[in-house]
Amino acid sequence: MQEQSVKENDKRIFKNTVFLYIRMFIVMLVSLYTSRVVLSTLGVTDYGIFNVVAGVVVMMNVVNGAMSVSTQRYLTFALGKKDYQGLRQTFSLCMSIFIGLSVLVLSLGETVGLWFVNTYLVIPPERMQAANWVYQFAILSCICTLLNNPYMAMITAHERMNVYAYVGIIEAVLKLLIVYLLLVIPMDRLIVYGFLTFLSSFVVTLIYHIYSVRHFAESRYCFYWDKSLFKQLASYSGWNLFGAFSGVAKGQGLNMLINMFFGPSVNASRGIAYQVNGVVGSFFSNFYTAVRPQITKYYAQGDMENFYRLVINSSKMAFFLILLISLPLIVEAPMIINLWLGQEPQYVVVFVRLIIMITAIDAMSTPLMTAIHATGNNRLYQICVGMIMIMTLPISYVFLKMGSSPVAVFLVSLCLSIISLFVRLLIASKQTGLPFARYAVQVVFRSMLVAGVACILPWYLHGILDSSVLSTVLVCVVSVVSVLFFAYLLGFDSEERRKIRQNLIRRFVKRS
Repeated sequence: MQEQSVKENDKRIFKNTVFLYIRMFIVMLVSLYTSRVVLSTLGVTDYGIFNVVAGVVVMMNVVNGAMSVSTQRYLTFALGKKDYQGLRQTFSLCMSIFIGLSVLVLSLGETVGLWFVNTYLVIPPERMQAANWVYQFAILSCICTLLNNPYMAMITAHERMNVYAYVGIIEAVLKLLIVYLLLVIPMDRLIVYGFLTFLSSFVVTLIYHIYSVRHFAESRYCFYWDKSLFKQLASYSGWNLFGAFSGVAKGQGLNMLINMFFGPSVNASRGIAYQVNGVVGSFFSNFYTAVRPQITKYYAQGDMENFYRLVINSSKMAFFLILLISLPLIVEAPMIINLWLGQEPQYVVVFVRLIIMITAIDAMSTPLMTAIHATGNNRLYQICVGMIMIMTLPISYVFLKMGSSPVAVFLVSLCLSIISLFVRLLIASKQTGLPFARYAVQVVFRSMLVAGVACILPWYLHGILDSSVLSTVLVCVVSVVSVLFFAYLLGFDSEERRKIRQNLIRRFVKRS
């Protein structure tokens, strides 16, 4: 009976992953097109201004990340225990908290944030008024995101990934509409882009709200207060807040440093690199969004063997998925960037390569983070990993002050991400009993082995072939085949390879 339940869960994960990957391919194609048009329409300076101003709002919204993780964990945990009354109460309390956070963000945004934008950011004087308009729209978009979080958490907890996929397609259509309107509205294009981005966030929030209210009775908000539950959420979120602050310091804090030392043009290069990284990260995040609820549910049910199995397998698969799409990008980054943008902004290629490497390491360790969050005891994790992430900022500042290029920022971040991986593994092993050696061999060693061997032939071909579209296509194809071949040969043990063959044969027989 238990084995049948595990198979049903695995099928659900597969089905949800398929929905999310359909969404991803559509969103990816649209994002690549719209990014090129937006950069061309706004120009490098305005594109950089938009990225750095929006980053200020993200820094003020640090509490959002902490509460989002807490909301997701407690809703999924209640659903895993089939406690529907607790699910309803948790949702209403979380929504009340997010409403309060929206008021807080608005207050901070119109005081401290506004002062920071006008005092410390490096923005050409003639674009300061437009930057302030963009800042106001970014605050409104941030509030939409805050109020949307409980509804998205409810949908994810119920594993309705098809809804997530459909809304993603709607977002893609809205992006295309934004690009069209940006070209035809006869106003300051930076201001128009900021307004249309906010409008898109509002529409998406409205869709999630309507769907959740109609399909989940537990998501119909009514004011609810439970001191004990609030303390649990606050305690859990309190340490998550430290972790979220650390993440913002690593991300947007470094963005501010780049702005202060090098100006908005390098911010634009960073923004472009993160657009590419968003495509790569989506290969992992779509798979992981489908897996994450099951990790928490297995822990809630006390099914530790399947809990360990899923953590280990999802860590390994996350890395291989990132490697599958990132190896062609890393090897052929100069040509791909030129084909995509029609130009190669300064530092973009090296930024892309380093940021993708950081994402691959972080993706591998993310299931460990979920395993720790599932226990509800995240204090040690947030202190240790949070401190490592925070150190990115002062170390990078020292290097920049010594005259280093902006590349140093991402090299520091890469080194600290590797350290964070092993710290997460140690803590997960201590708190959940996850076998340290089993994870180290099955995930870390096999992943590094596959990455090291798979890149040899693509790099060799890149070095001997002339730079052309045809050679780029050839290297990309070889990269994908190389990753698939060596992931199968070296990334899985004999039992896992046998299961892969059985599943492929079964699906082929069904279709024929």
